[in-house]
Amino acid sequence: MANAKKEPDVMEKIVSLCKRRGFIFQSSEIYGGLNSCWDYGPLGAELKRNVKEAWWNAVVRAREDVVGIDASILMHPRVWEASGHVQGFTDPLVDCKGCKKRFRADRVAEQKSCPECGGELTEARQFNLMFKTFMGPVEDAAAIVYMRPETAQGIFVNFDNVATAARMKVPFGIAQIGKSFRNEITPGNFIFRTREFEQMEIEFFVKPGTDEGWFEHWKAERFQWYLNLGIRPAKLRMRPHEANELAHYAKACVDIEYEFPFGWSELEGVANRTDFDLKRHQEYSGKSLEYFDDATREHYIPYVIEPSAGVDRSLLTFLVDAFEEVVTEKGETERFLRLHPRLSPIKCAVFPLVNKAGMPEVARKVFEGLKRRFSCFYDDRGAVGRRYRRQDEAGTPYCVTVDGQSIEDNTVTVRYRDSREQPRVAIPDLAPFLAEKLENAKSNIV
Repeated sequence: MANAKKEPDVMEKIVSLCKRRGFIFQSSEIYGGLNSCWDYGPLGAELKRNVKEAWWNAVVRAREDVVGIDASILMHPRVWEASGHVQGFTDPLVDCKGCKKRFRADRVAEQKSCPECGGELTEARQFNLMFKTFMGPVEDAAAIVYMRPETAQGIFVNFDNVATAARMKVPFGIAQIGKSFRNEITPGNFIFRTREFEQMEIEFFVKPGTDEGWFEHWKAERFQWYLNLGIRPAKLRMRPHEANELAHYAKACVDIEYEFPFGWSELEGVANRTDFDLKRHQEYSGKSLEYFDDATREHYIPYVIEPSAGVDRSLLTFLVDAFEEVVTEKGETERFLRLHPRLSPIKCAVFPLVNKAGMPEVARKVFEGLKRRFSCFYDDRGAVGRRYRRQDEAGTPYCVTVDGQSIEDNTVTVRYRDSREQPRVAIPDLAPFLAEKLENAKSNIV
């Protein structure tokens, strides 16, 4: 009996959809690709921008006690000595003497041979995950700089600058979105673990003794952010770190985890980093980073609560959680991305029902009016049912269709992605109607 054809798993389907619809492509694909590097296509770039915008709106614009910065990727090498990355940012590595592949030692600890080819493995050695490069024309030890492995240190070294320039009083936070680089030994699971990635981090500075309360505050705030953007509660949990998991500087830490198709994995970490970072930078730079509290007349080094999320992991989570396949009565498979409308790359698509009887001209006018306010897409190719399905697969929450009645009474149908309802709306009222829908969307059900 012939072997049955293996059905692709959920991740394979999502990777396929991402390439087909222009969310995410393999980097340098025409040259065979570069492992663990990905390019964001037209829809992916919009989705990524929307994720970052939703985070920035929630943690900076909606709060009076958090401000933003954008620090340089390249920093003085002493920064990474002070942070401990030069000495301790390592993973144990083993090589296969046969196929030459590398593995994290803790992942193959129970195996005596290479999991790929059965070859002999080398002894474990420590491998620093930072990318090293040189600044200037001479490649020597004095010119070594590092591609930052995290955005946090750019915030810590700017603590005094921001507090002074922005006139911030403890408790206050500094937020940043930016690229980081880690030479991961075993990247994988699509964009979940990559060597080049983007982070969304907050360092929230508090008075020692108040840190535990602020830690609880940020745990709740960050968990709720994902729920507000439509993530299913059953797929989300908080996992406190055990004592043996905590970083040496951390007083407490929790991971916000999501149940991916490959299992429960970290989506975001919230840590109480105590005063470790500012103390270290004070020691290595020789500059005082003590804070003077006007109210209590005290000098102290603030503690830090750090919510740290990955843009790429968040984006993957929203894609996975929104992906759905439905088999119709005709046996056809329809795919949906039930993204929260605020995240959807395309907010509305505009169609003429058919390309005649004045419908394309009216549809074009509707499209031109809407695209000034929303990310819109115009499509007049193929049967209207196929056009709807293409937009369902792209995550578009609303489709506007100009039909014969539109010519008569200046109204259009607005099709909702999830409920399939199609109310008629007057064309002059269309933009405010969609704006109200997007503003008041509470979940990914529209």
